[in-house]
Amino acid sequence: MQSTDQSAEWANRWWVLVTVGVGTFMSALDGSVVNTLLPVLARAFDASVAGIEWVTTVYLLVISGLLLSVGRAGDLYGHKRLYLGGFVLFVAGSALCGLAWSARALIGLRVIQALGAAMLMATAPAILTRSFPANQRGRALGAQGTFTYLGLTAGPSLGGWLASAVGWRAVFYINVPVGAIAIVLAWRVIGRDHGAQGRERFDVIGAMLFTAGLVALLVALNQGHAWGWTSPPTLVLLAGAAVLLTAFLRAERRSSPMLDLSLFDDRQFSGATVSALLNYACVFAVLFVLPFLLIQGRGLDAAHAGLILTAQPIVMAVVAPISGTLSDRIGSRGPAVTGMVILAAGLAFLGSVVSRGSLTMIAAGLAVIGLGVGTFVSPNNNALMGAAPRNRQGIAAGVLATARNVGMVLGVGLAGAVFTTVAGRSSSGADALVAGVRASLFTAAGVAVLGTIAAALTSRDDT
Repeated sequence: MQSTDQSAEWANRWWVLVTVGVGTFMSALDGSVVNTLLPVLARAFDASVAGIEWVTTVYLLVISGLLLSVGRAGDLYGHKRLYLGGFVLFVAGSALCGLAWSARALIGLRVIQALGAAMLMATAPAILTRSFPANQRGRALGAQGTFTYLGLTAGPSLGGWLASAVGWRAVFYINVPVGAIAIVLAWRVIGRDHGAQGRERFDVIGAMLFTAGLVALLVALNQGHAWGWTSPPTLVLLAGAAVLLTAFLRAERRSSPMLDLSLFDDRQFSGATVSALLNYACVFAVLFVLPFLLIQGRGLDAAHAGLILTAQPIVMAVVAPISGTLSDRIGSRGPAVTGMVILAAGLAFLGSVVSRGSLTMIAAGLAVIGLGVGTFVSPNNNALMGAAPRNRQGIAAGVLATARNVGMVLGVGLAGAVFTTVAGRSSSGADALVAGVRASLFTAAGVAVLGTIAAALTSRDDT
């Protein structure tokens, strides 16, 4: 009888992983698929490029600003409740986006979809950490990473195919039946948790300060290279972000804070957070500059360039669960540090071949970068989630997801600043583009070195 109960528990545990994986895949897919649709949407709504870009930007900003608040709410009110609510909002938002009648309407409706995606992203790692024992946590988080990378990989090609075969609205409608099945599955297999409601309260003031401050910071980083880093809008946003986030940190010294700052006293938690942010900054620096090199510098069409770029996420998807399983056996620090070293080497190699290297060499460089990221992410996530106590898993998941999104925007902002500065100093157009891309990649390699140091400075290696 005991063996039967253990088998049932094991099976349910992996059904939880499948359910969380579907939500992770869908939210990652929608984060990348719409980029492919922007030219189509601009034509459909007769909108400018600058205007239609907010369809993607608002999705990222809403998710980033709410991740920490939603993670804290999960600790208080139960992660399953927040996860189910997030799925419902995501599916409803997807259906409404498919009905959008104008560019402004679509941008507004993406806010609903992004709110649901934030609830999925912020609660998923906490649900997995609660559902799996410590000796299987890395494997589970690694598998979740695979779902993320598959979503990022499939997004551009699936979006392009659906838009061509059926129409752009189908890209949003496809989420409805898949999401409905996942909601039923999540309701059945995810264990109920009641949270700490009644013992602690939600910090509304802290949530408002953090969300406003982070959104101001992200808008400045996202638009700074276009507006100018010393332009009045950029400086005002940066100053506002500094004031709001400073006020947030002071407010968090009270009881029942939204962000338990004592978590960062654990060097494993703080080191994993910093290295995660730097890792994603490197990844998105590459994703920002490489399309310019391949399309404008090498004359490839978007489909061919996209095929080359998939070398990175495909390797990441294969390596992440292997690295996660390895971290369950030998601890997280070794694989995480190794992954960051490989990432730095891959960035340096790619920077050295962008001028005259073949497309095969560029794809090989991207594959090495994918190997480094895939080796790093699962063990690092394992270390971060393992360092947080059980009643702070939602906050830890929110910190992890926030570090990822801030790193994404920081990487784009840093790469954009280096690219435009270096390219502007060159006289020849082709040489300027290559020089800008090379400088951005070598700068990202330097950031990866800093990430290696942060990963190595964790105080212990969990086993």
